[in-house]
Amino acid sequence: MRYAAGIDNGTQSTKVLIYDCEKRRVAAAASSPHRMHSRNDGTREQEAQWWIDALKACFGSIDPKMLGRVEAIGVSGQQHGFVPVDNEGEVLIPVKLWCDTSTDAQARQLTEAFGGEERLLQEAGNLMLTGYTAPKIRWFKDHHPKLYQRMRWIMLPHDYLNWVLTRRAWMECGDASGTGLLSVRDRCWHDEAVRVLDSGRDLASCLPPLIESHEIGAYVCAEAAELFGIPEGIPVSSGGGDNMMSAIGSGVVTAGKLAISMGTSGTLYGYSDSPVIDEGKRLAAFCSSTGGWLPLLCTMNCTVATELYRSMLELNVKEFDALGASAPAGAQGILTLPFFNGERTPNLPRGKGCLVGMTASNVTRENISRSALESAVFGLKLGLEACEENGFQADSAVITGGGAKSPIWRQITADILGIPVTLSAYEETAALGAALQAVWAVSCAREGYVPIADVCISHDPAYDAVKHIPDASVRELYDAHYGEYKRYIEALTPLFT
Repeated sequence: MRYAAGIDNGTQSTKVLIYDCEKRRVAAAASSPHRMHSRNDGTREQEAQWWIDALKACFGSIDPKMLGRVEAIGVSGQQHGFVPVDNEGEVLIPVKLWCDTSTDAQARQLTEAFGGEERLLQEAGNLMLTGYTAPKIRWFKDHHPKLYQRMRWIMLPHDYLNWVLTRRAWMECGDASGTGLLSVRDRCWHDEAVRVLDSGRDLASCLPPLIESHEIGAYVCAEAAELFGIPEGIPVSSGGGDNMMSAIGSGVVTAGKLAISMGTSGTLYGYSDSPVIDEGKRLAAFCSSTGGWLPLLCTMNCTVATELYRSMLELNVKEFDALGASAPAGAQGILTLPFFNGERTPNLPRGKGCLVGMTASNVTRENISRSALESAVFGLKLGLEACEENGFQADSAVITGGGAKSPIWRQITADILGIPVTLSAYEETAALGAALQAVWAVSCAREGYVPIADVCISHDPAYDAVKHIPDASVRELYDAHYGEYKRYIEALTPLFT
């Protein structure tokens, strides 16, 4: 195989990456931005047509000769988005995104109807959180009953792009486990969870069939070939959620290594050979898109606080980082609770951003800036702590995302988490992972099953030489500061519920 294409449909943009399988490098890449509908009730939506337009723009900016030699495609997509599609392939409403918190009431109703959070964890392995897909489906039924009756397919963002490429509908367990409807232990739809959504309609018929992560889903149709300038009939792999694909692109396909993504949201996750069900309700018990499991923590606010504070202080990114770097570790006691978009972990969809720990002597621009950098990592530490409590031991982490560009933020991450942190050489690990999954699917189709680790080792996604080692001199200080972070959350939680 010469070229494989990886598509990543994110919140802010769609990206296309062309991977040269022979030279084992990224040969071309393109990106096109998205808009978002935002309202004060927590609504965060996009039009599905914007994604198609963005995908067309990305393919259109890549050399047509190179596109003509693409032999397989993989698709990564932002998780949890709800794309209801009718028999004709029309998307019935604007897509409610992962960060949409307007479905809080539906999440509570579904949880109660199932028998509570404890039973959900016991039976399905995951909760029906506000950001997940299941409450969005119920919201659709409640707010658009006539359109709801027209729904033929329940799709996630990457499923919809797979459908655009092939006119076939399917799902795989990684992204499907973020719907709230999958039994993650058994890797199949949970019948009762589906019935709770609508006791009067068989929604199981609206869920696409599940396929294995290493399988080819379908092949590029003539319409998509003409629209995007890609070869007709080339295979499209199962695809997956952006975190699952980023795990592949970061080489996190065997136990021991973590991936951390610092974007608008913050994620921390690692590969496991068995399900990791966190009774503390911090980790999502997701499946991976490689046939295993991917215990994952997601915070809805990572770079949000730094961007808001930076704007308030009228600083560019380098100036803000320098300001934060000039403050001492621990920001002299100041903490940011960065729940500006509500929060998923901890589960506070009605949460608000808070600046706490201020005294007459510590309120400085430097300390406030550093508190934003540190507090985002304290949110991620909730996930590392949960992993360790559930028997998952991490020895290192690969870091990606916009926040990973900041050297001071990378060092703070290593110091607070207490493990070495390495910067990924590839910024777009989700798109790279999608391309490598496509390579894997084709290899399995041609040769029989091949472990994904063999593919990743063979193609060796390189890592930057920049590595950050934890500073032992600040470990005790950060442990104490993290304890204060958790105490403030506990104290303020009643105000956010």
